[in-house]
Parts: sequence; structure tokens; C-alpha cells
Amino acid sequence: MNYKEEQLRELTLEALQQLGDNATPEAIVNFIEAKLGGETKSPEAFESKSGERVILTAFGMNHPGVIASVSSLLSEKNCDILDVSQKIMQEFFTLIMLLDLNNASVTLKELQTEMNLLSEKLKIKIYLQHEDVFRSMHRI
Repeated sequence: MNYKEEQLRELTLEALQQLGDNATPEAIVNFIEAKLGGETKSPEAFESKSGERVILTAFGMNHPGVIASVSSLLSEKNCDILDVSQKIMQEFFTLIMLLDLNNASVTLKELQTEMNLLSEKLKIKIYLQHEDVFRSMHRI
């Protein structure tokens, strides 16, 4: 079934609000699929990955230095930012980046670990997913 982007966005925001600190990408997908009556799929089911493009999503309470910290870490690891979208909604910060890791000095797993440390320091949520997993999760 195809759903309009706005419908999925509203369901995602509802999921974020209801899940709170438990709002992992997998939990959000499960929430949305339950609302739509679909089956739950785990990201591990999508093993074939092509290329090294990665989606970074970050959100939390806004404060100075969030984008600088994230982009500095990406620069240190030689990650190429292909596209970026950032929005401040009152006191909330959201960020989505499309990254190319072909020339990165770390693996995706290592970068995820580094971003987890940074997210704790900044007191925000940061998720890093391979593009194939992201596409599969958001094709509801």
C-alpha cells in the first residue's frame, strides 16, 4: 500500500511522542506498521547492501554547537556529506544527513559507536543507518 509522505510524517511524530526515550528507528517502524496493520520487519532482514551511502538522523533539545560537533566528527573520519536538512521547531532540533563513507577512515559500525558517544555528550539522539536499511524501513 502507498501512503502519502505527510501521513507517514504524522505517524512518525506520533511515534516519537509516545515512545519518548525508547524511540529507536526499529521501534518507530514497528509503531507505524502496527498503526497501519502491517507486519513488522527487522533491519537485519536486509543483508544485501550496495554502496556506502548512509543516513544520519539526529534530534533532541536544541543548543549551540550540535551541527558543528556532528560535522566535525564526520570530517575527522573523512566522511562526505552529500545532502543535509536541518530544522529547528521551537526548542527541538532535527537533522538529517546523507553521507558517503567510500573514503571514510572508519567502518559504519565504528562510526555508529563514535556517534553514540557524541549523542550522549550532546544529550541528543543520533542514528546512523545504511541507505538500504533506511529505504527498506521507510517503505511502509
